[in-house]
Amino acid sequence: MAGIVYALLSAALFGVSAPFAKILLGEISPWLLAGLLYLGSGIGLAIARLVWRSKEAGLRAADLPWLAAAVIAGGVAGPVLLLFGLAQSSASEASLLLNLESVLTLVIAWVVFKENVDRRLMIGAVSIVAGALVLSWPKEVGVGLSWGRS
Repeated sequence: MAGIVYALLSAALFGVSAPFAKILLGEISPWLLAGLLYLGSGIGLAIARLVWRSKEAGLRAADLPWLAAAVIAGGVAGPVLLLFGLAQSSASEASLLLNLESVLTLVIAWVVFKENVDRRLMIGAVSIVAGALVLSWPKEVGVGLSWGRS
């Protein structure tokens, strides 16, 4: 049960992160905001590590190049590029693109790292892509959803 609560809490926090970041980008540069967000994340994880002891295996010397690549790509380039993109796009465009992040992560894991992708994961990924297509379909084409008359 705790896992479900954590998953829902994580999804909710991820969902509100882009709108709050968009608001802050009016006052703070993307470089500084990315640094502040990851500083906060590091402090939060350090506190969590003190509270909950992990039984994970330690790092080996062979892991260090992979760790460095993950830090550079996911901890430096990714957040900065995300915030620059968020500064240049509307909130709705950014939300749709952020929804596709999970699908692209799944594709990378499946294709590059040969992870197992079962039917449930594939249905979820196709549903996310279909939802993004429906929400981003141009109204000029004449097909689309309407939530009522305006």
